[in-house]
Amino acid sequence: MQMLHFRVPTSCNGMRLNIFLRTMGVSSACIKAVKYQGTGFCVRLGDEVIPVHTDYRVATAQIISFALPPESPTAVQPEPLPIDVIYEDEFAAVLNKPAGIAVHPTLNHTSGTLANGWLYRLKCRGEDGVFRPVNRIDKNTSGLVLCAQNAFAAPELAKTAQKCYLALVEGPLPVGSGRIDVPIARRGDSIIGRCVREDGKPSVTEYTVLAASASHALVSCFPVTGRTHQIRVHFSWLGHPLAGDSLYGGHTDIIARHALHCAVLRFNRPADHEPRRVQSPLPEDFLAACCAAYLPDKEEIQTMLQSVLPCAE
Repeated sequence: MQMLHFRVPTSCNGMRLNIFLRTMGVSSACIKAVKYQGTGFCVRLGDEVIPVHTDYRVATAQIISFALPPESPTAVQPEPLPIDVIYEDEFAAVLNKPAGIAVHPTLNHTSGTLANGWLYRLKCRGEDGVFRPVNRIDKNTSGLVLCAQNAFAAPELAKTAQKCYLALVEGPLPVGSGRIDVPIARRGDSIIGRCVREDGKPSVTEYTVLAASASHALVSCFPVTGRTHQIRVHFSWLGHPLAGDSLYGGHTDIIARHALHCAVLRFNRPADHEPRRVQSPLPEDFLAACCAAYLPDKEEIQTMLQSVLPCAE
């Protein structure tokens, strides 16, 4: 059972407890769960720790504490799968997902997913829990997946997470920055396919071309919105489909899956709001495709990424 503790700053003196907790980033759903399903809230007064209700008026320098309620049971089954954990603390974990593995079980992929492997990892540590991904990536997209360790952390992580994807696109593009702002809708001839269409949902991708050759370009992509297949659809519409992306017009001569990798994640750590930045190692098939396209090698690409989504000093 995880305990959370919050010191009341002067600016919050006299606030109702529920309003103070919302100010601290605790969601209303989490407050209700602690109130009705957990052990409630308490405050330290001198040497005493006493229970308080959500209408209690907090005072400067008081410590408000509560235990997160137990997680609801999950139907996902633990499976002994290798999980590459790049970063972990009591609030967040960042996993490095290889291409070919789904993030979460679906009708088509009921096992062998990142979720199954994560639950097995918890089981081996003697812990209960659920798999709570904050960002999801396609089965054949590789790279970083941010997960919340508990219900308290999830809203804050979702609110502050920023992602940078690396895409290898076909055709030369001028080095520099750009923005694709066109709506995306379901494609009528495909269950999973999407397309650019006037009646679609607003969709924005910002990007920077890091390097280009006569046949391909290496692009860092920042999805402002989070539509299904957004980066793939946007660059296909631009006339530069991702290498390996046969669904949207790409060719599989230098890579067998769409060349998209979530390379950098930046987020604020819940409770203290300190920024964290995680950078992923690049998968071998992506690097081999860059080599075949006469683009920068592993060390050069990693150096380029160092300036992406920096944390303030």
